[in-house]
Amino acid sequence: MSFHFDNDDEEIMNEINMTPLVDVMLVLLIIFIITVPVINQSIQVELPSAESEPVAAKPGTIVLSVDSDGGYFWAEQAITKEQLITRLAEQATKTPQPILHIRGDKTTEYQNVVFLMEQVQQAGISSMGFITEAKK
Repeated sequence: MSFHFDNDDEEIMNEINMTPLVDVMLVLLIIFIITVPVINQSIQVELPSAESEPVAAKPGTIVLSVDSDGGYFWAEQAITKEQLITRLAEQATKTPQPILHIRGDKTTEYQNVVFLMEQVQQAGISSMGFITEAKK
């Protein structure tokens, strides 16, 4: 009695069937293509307007200004960048630290105001604000 099995039909499959994987990936791609524009839409909100009252400067407040030409001013006195860095370092060691108010001319280059903000941060002064004009 001999048993003979035909192994040709029952071969073990060595490869992953990629068709279902590709189908799933295409469905996910379509879902993301449809949902991303919906997520990125912003809601139109009419923000409330408020009238702000002028705030009186406290005795420990320092006003730093940048004019339209990129010149720096410390309490209305013109200073160089090096003097600015030195003075900020001196003010950072005081306890309590002074509050800095920055006035930037609207026609000055953005990099001039950013330089001033960077120097305040690098000096270690934690309180900084901006002075603006009321809308007319």
